[in-house]
Amino acid sequence: MCTENYDACYPDQPVVDRYLPVWAKLPAFAAKPAFVWADDDAASTRTALTYAQLDATAACMARNLLAGTGTGSLRRGDAVLVLASPGLRLVKLLFACQRAGLTAVPVVPPDDPATLSGPAHAHLLRAVSQARPAAAVADAGYIDAVAKAVASSVAGGENARLAAMLGSLRWLAVDELERVCDGPQTPYVGCGPDDVYLIQYTSGATGVPRPVVVTAGSAAHNVRAARKAYDLHPGSVVVSWLPQYHDCGLMFLLLTVVAGATCVLAAPGAFVRRPDLWLELVSEFGATCTPVPSFALPLVLRRGQRRRPLQLGSLRNLILINEPIYESRVGEFVEAFRCHGLRAASVSPSYGLAENCTFVSTAWRPSACSESDRLPSYMKLLPSARLSPAAANEVPAEIEIAVVDEGTGEPVEDGVEGEIWVSSPSNASGYLGHPSASREVFCARVPGRTGACFVRTGDRGVVRGAERYLYVVGRSADVLALDAGRRHVHTHYVETAAFGSASGRLRGGCVAAFATSSSTPWSRSQIGVVAVVAELQKGSAGVGDHRGLCDGIRAAVWREEGVRVGLVALVDGGVVPKTTSGKLRRGAAREMLAAGKLSLVFETRYDDCDGSVAGVRGEEEETAAKSGASWLEGEGGETGMATEAFGSASRRLRLQSFL
Repeated sequence: MCTENYDACYPDQPVVDRYLPVWAKLPAFAAKPAFVWADDDAASTRTALTYAQLDATAACMARNLLAGTGTGSLRRGDAVLVLASPGLRLVKLLFACQRAGLTAVPVVPPDDPATLSGPAHAHLLRAVSQARPAAAVADAGYIDAVAKAVASSVAGGENARLAAMLGSLRWLAVDELERVCDGPQTPYVGCGPDDVYLIQYTSGATGVPRPVVVTAGSAAHNVRAARKAYDLHPGSVVVSWLPQYHDCGLMFLLLTVVAGATCVLAAPGAFVRRPDLWLELVSEFGATCTPVPSFALPLVLRRGQRRRPLQLGSLRNLILINEPIYESRVGEFVEAFRCHGLRAASVSPSYGLAENCTFVSTAWRPSACSESDRLPSYMKLLPSARLSPAAANEVPAEIEIAVVDEGTGEPVEDGVEGEIWVSSPSNASGYLGHPSASREVFCARVPGRTGACFVRTGDRGVVRGAERYLYVVGRSADVLALDAGRRHVHTHYVETAAFGSASGRLRGGCVAAFATSSSTPWSRSQIGVVAVVAELQKGSAGVGDHRGLCDGIRAAVWREEGVRVGLVALVDGGVVPKTTSGKLRRGAAREMLAAGKLSLVFETRYDDCDGSVAGVRGEEEETAAKSGASWLEGEGGETGMATEAFGSASRRLRLQSFL
C-alpha cells in the first residue's frame, strides 16, 4: 500500500493536526484507538485513546490554553514549555499545542524538581533561556514541587537564576487543561505549514544540545515521507517506548495520526527496567512496526526475563535507529527470536537526525518477503538507505542524500567515505537564536546544484553496490586520526573491540573511546593517546583481576582494529556520560577524565604507546569551547530565528543523529 493518499476523498493535510478531524468523522475510525498506554505488565491497565477522543480533547485543551485573559493569556505563536510526564496526557498536549497555534518546547521533566541542580536542570535552564516560553505545562504535583523549590532557593545561589526564571513563568496543570470546555466551538486557529510548531533539541552526543526550529509543514512532510517508506497504513500497529519529547519518539506520534494507525506506547523507563516488555507488547497487540535504537537488541538478549510467550510473526518492520547498526548484533537477535516468528526480512535499518525533523531514509524494502533477500554489509555495518533509481518509490525523490568531500562540498565517488548531506522539505528552519550557525549548517551548497540547500549532518557515510546502499559509518567528531593523520578509525569500532574482550564483565553500550589532547595532564609527554573508559557490571568493582581486564581490552583493540590504547580506565556503572536517548557523550567523558571528575575503580597507563594520534581536532574543540556558552543565550542576545536563504557554509559544525 505505497500510495500518497489512502482515499482520494481525504487528501493529505498541510499540517498533522488537520488529519484528526478527518479520521474522527469517519465511523470506521471514530472509535478506533489512536494510542494505547501500556506501561506495565498488567493487561488490565491498558488505556486507549480513540481518534474521536483525541480530536475532541485536542480541541478542548487548545481552547483552554488560549482562554486566559489580560497579560497572562497565551496568544497564537507563543512558546510553551512542555514538562508533562510520558503518557497519553503528553500526547494530547502535543496535539493541542498545534491546534492552538502554539510552539511546543518539550523537555524531559527532571526526576527531582526540588533540587534545581544537575544535568537535567541545566538543560531546563537552557530551554527556558533560549525559547523564552510564555508558559509551562506540567502535572499538578510537579508544579507544586517546583513552587516549593523556587520559594526555598537562596538569593544569589548557584541555582538562583533557574529559580527566578521558573518563578516568573505562568504554570498550567495538564489536568486543568483537560476540563470540559463550555460555549460554542471556535474557528480553527492552529498552525499553518510555515508556522513554527516545535523546538526540539539535538541529543547533545557531540556537543551542547541545540534548539532546532521545526515548522508544522516540515513535520507533516517528514512523517508523510516516513509513512511511504515504511508502508504504514490504517491497518498498521506500532509499538514504541522511545522518549516522546523529541526526534523519533515524538515523530512517531505524528506518523501514527497521518497513517491512521494505532500506536501502543510505554515509557523508556519501563523498557530499561525490563527490556522484554517491548517484545511482549509487540506480541500482545500483533504489532506490525516498532522503532528501537540499535543498542536495544543486545540489551534484550543479555537481560531477557520473559514472562509471557511471544508471537512476533506480525512484525513487518523492525526499525533500527541510533547508528552504528552492526550486522552481527542484528543477526544474533534475529536468530534468537526466529523460533518466535521474527523474520530477517523485517529488519529496517534507518537514518535520520533532528535537523531534518527526524526521518531521512531506510534500507528496508516493502516488497521483501523472503529470507534470501538479506541486506549486504560493509565494515560490519548494515546500510541505512538505498539510493539507486529503483528505490525511488521507497525513498522519496524530494529527500536527496549526497555524500560529499568535507572540504569542497563536491560529491565523492561511490565507495569513497565522505560527509552525508541532506536536502528536503523536511529540513528544519535552523537553530533558535543562532542565525550564523544556521547559515553554516542548514544552507550548504553542492557545486552544480543551483538553489538547493543541504543540511550538513556531521555524519560520515559511504555508498556501495549496484543498488547504491548508504552506510552510515560514524560521526566526523568521533574519528581518530592515526599515524600522523594518514589513517582514520571511528571510535565505535574501538569500543566494540574493547567490550568484546570481556563482555561478561563490562556493560554493553557503556564503553567510550576518544583521543586525548597534548594538554591532558595525565598524558605526560605524549602528543596524544587513545583512551578507553569502560563501565564495569554493577556490583563487580571489587572483584576480578582489573589489571588483566585492562590488558585484555588493549590487546583486543590492537588485534581487531590496529589501534594502540594508551590508557584504560574502569569505572562503576552509570558513570560514563550519556544523552537522554542513550548515546555516548565521548567529549564529555574526555573532559571529565582530564579534569579528574571520573570516579575511577582502576586505571592503567601504557608508556609504550607511540603517540601517533594526530591530535583531537583541536580547531574544532577550540571553536566548540568558544561557542558553547553562547548556546545558552543566543548570538549577541538574539532569540529570534533567521529563516531567509543563507549562503554556503564557511566552517564545520558537528551535529547529532536522531533518537
